[in-house]
Amino acid sequence: MSRIPTLFTCPAPALVAAAGDHSAYRFLEFFTAQIRNPNTRRAYAKAVAGFCAWLEGGGLPAITAVSSIHIAAYIEELGRTHSAPTVKQRLAAIRMMFDWLATCGVLPFNPATAVRGPKHVVKRGKTPVLAAEEARALLDTIDATTPIGLRDRALIGLMVYTFARIGAATAMRVQDLYVHNRRLWVRLHEKGGKAVDLPCHHNLHIYLHAYLDGTGIAADGDGPLFRTIGRGTGRLTRTPLPTANAYAMVQRRAKAAGIATRIGNHTFRATGITAYLKNGGTLEQAAAIANHASTRTTQLYDRRANEVNLDEIERILI
Repeated sequence: MSRIPTLFTCPAPALVAAAGDHSAYRFLEFFTAQIRNPNTRRAYAKAVAGFCAWLEGGGLPAITAVSSIHIAAYIEELGRTHSAPTVKQRLAAIRMMFDWLATCGVLPFNPATAVRGPKHVVKRGKTPVLAAEEARALLDTIDATTPIGLRDRALIGLMVYTFARIGAATAMRVQDLYVHNRRLWVRLHEKGGKAVDLPCHHNLHIYLHAYLDGTGIAADGDGPLFRTIGRGTGRLTRTPLPTANAYAMVQRRAKAAGIATRIGNHTFRATGITAYLKNGGTLEQAAAIANHASTRTTQLYDRRANEVNLDEIERILI
């Protein structure tokens, strides 16, 4: 087989290779040409690899011998040790992979079509959300007299005021900040390669300008906006800030602000959406700002009902 692209260097499983070169090629093509998001590619590759290993352990000779009964048995077994969302994701990966193989003529039909996953209805997200006062306190406790403080305040502020995902925030370049009608705007590159342009909240405007002016990176348009700090120098490098480093930073800042809630990078997206809705924003506009395909997804971030629930609980006067 010709040289495999570096974005997916793992060989096809033995179960797939046993069905012939055409099957192996189409299998790898599914991950390289059909799935563009690297996070989705990793998750689906893990799901399919686990399924193929299970099939090989059961003595199945080739991928072409898989039936809906095999897939249903695997999903049922998986449900005993994994959560419903995980099982549904694994089944989605398997179903998409077989759909591609059927489309390419490797299989006469998709055997996963008839398999149903576990029921899982989510009406409220699990992402921890900060009260507006807590978010304000966290931002105010950051020392903005140092490059690292300016960076951290600008990054957290960006996630709060634009509902940006951490991946979109850390992928930004300096040139993704621009002035339009005398207002600073940000361009976020969200899921699916979609560019989202948003005007800056007045607080975010202050944070970003202070960050650019205080670190001297404004002229480096092609450089990353959020960068690592050089060890022992206290100065910004030209290396993009990894999301794991951002998470560790958020933990430090939350601890310093006395916040007991166990928060993460995604907390600020949910916090911003909740604050927006609580102050009269509409669900439709929140979905547009957050780049959600459906308002049902946005509703998972809406925690306005939390305060109502607490008020009702406090009625238990014992």
